Amino acid sequence: MSMSGSFADFFVPETEVVLSARSRSADLGVAPVSTGTGAALTFLAAVLQARSVVEIGTGTGVSGLHLLAGMRPDGVLTSIDIEGEYHRVAREHFAQAGVAPGRARLINGRALDVLPRLTDGAYDLVLIDGDRAEYPDHVPQAVRLLRSGGVLAVAGALHGDKVADPTQRDAATVAVREAVRAVRDDESLVTVLLPIGDGLLAAVKRG
Repeated sequence: MSMSGSFADFFVPETEVVLSARSRSADLGVAPVSTGTGAALTFLAAVLQARSVVEIGTGTGVSGLHLLAGMRPDGVLTSIDIEGEYHRVAREHFAQAGVAPGRARLINGRALDVLPRLTDGAYDLVLIDGDRAEYPDHVPQAVRLLRSGGVLAVAGALHGDKVADPTQRDAATVAVREAVRAVRDDESLVTVLLPIGDGLLAAVKRG
């Protein structure tokens, strides 16, 4: 990362609770969003005055804490993860941050099983940050869930600089590449790919 890139990614400092969650991520082998990506998620949630947000991939709560920091005080984060241990740890961090229990709805299960049960057009923001191999299947579900003017955010959109390299053909890279192209080519979305962290793809759903 360049000096300016590093400066930008760490420009907005994280709270002690987020830093603690980030440390636990390392202990559990979870790859959380970067500091800059987290700041961007807080920004998006604040701009949207988000009341209802879906997060695919809870981890230890790093991205969830960033989202909650930007959401309305009465906003509810629905976070999906197949690992129950991650939810236990995330709950600890949400509690440490003073998040009321009713503001974080954690659903243990595979995202592709949970997402179809959520209501069409009912969410302000959907973050995809789960199993990279499932990204292409997450995208249409996420778009369905968004209200007009809602935002889809895809973390890890550059996937370790592999997405831009056509010679990289491992399954996860191919899946992420397919997903970001699907978002870009969807005429119902206005899209931007931000080179922060491991890449953040953001798209607003047209009215």
